[in-house]
Amino acid sequence: MTNSTTIEAFEDFLKIEKNASPLTIKHYIQDLRQFHSFLRKELIDDLSDVTHSVVRLYLTELYDSKLSRRSVSRKLSSLRSYYTYLERESIVEQNPVQFVSRPKMQKNIPEFFYEEELERLFEAEDVTTPLGQRNQAILELLYSTGIRVSELVKLQQLDIDFSINTILVTGKGNKERYIPFGSFASHALQEYLQDGREELIQKSDADSEFVFLNSRGKVLTDRGVRYVLNQMIKKASLTSTIHPHKLRHTFATHLLNAGADLRSVQEMLGHESLSSTQVYTHVTKDHLQRIYKNAHPRS
Repeated sequence: MTNSTTIEAFEDFLKIEKNASPLTIKHYIQDLRQFHSFLRKELIDDLSDVTHSVVRLYLTELYDSKLSRRSVSRKLSSLRSYYTYLERESIVEQNPVQFVSRPKMQKNIPEFFYEEELERLFEAEDVTTPLGQRNQAILELLYSTGIRVSELVKLQQLDIDFSINTILVTGKGNKERYIPFGSFASHALQEYLQDGREELIQKSDADSEFVFLNSRGKVLTDRGVRYVLNQMIKKASLTSTIHPHKLRHTFATHLLNAGADLRSVQEMLGHESLSSTQVYTHVTKDHLQRIYKNAHPRS
């Protein structure tokens, strides 16, 4: 098997057996092509000739190119999965990546909005227009459920159950989960679906069941959601940045600060590992002060 053929076979494996997302596959293949380019430069033609030392040399080159530890860690994960696949298919006898340790990651506290900032965001939109109603529904739903932007744009009308205020979300690996949403999100969604969306859908020839549409009546994209949120920040005159994951961070932080249990938040976020959710267990100074005043006898 040639190096290019093994990459193609691995890509098929990711699509068919792993059911990986297109974005994940794109990153994996980019990482592996970069690795194969390194091998050609080192005059290594056979994947079986790659040793632990060769992998370490590759990582050193990545560090020398000023890549972040997070990026190096991702590329190492791609290599690890690749060689696990090659070993399984008997293309190589040993996995040279198996005992290469990951770079130590600096644990950053996720960015989140304070409640006062969110209030300014919620009040900034003109909800008398179709796009204003849509934008308000996007903001309310992202904060109310903590869903990813990729999950938001795939949401269809049949996925929403207003009788019990829940949505059915298809997450990573096509795994489904139900998430509750609050009364504010319910009101914003119903107003948009009954009013604004009806106006938007008339601008398109295609009939769509997707909830969120752009100004031409077509399905809103991930990039479109990011643009919408950036415009909302400008209208609210906030100096902080915004991205869909920041609202996801805010959802998790506010729930945990208010006493929600970790495993429930894990399920709502769609995390496979509890450690992924534990990053949100940081607390704000205001929250610590409230606990102290309520609990300490001499506060």
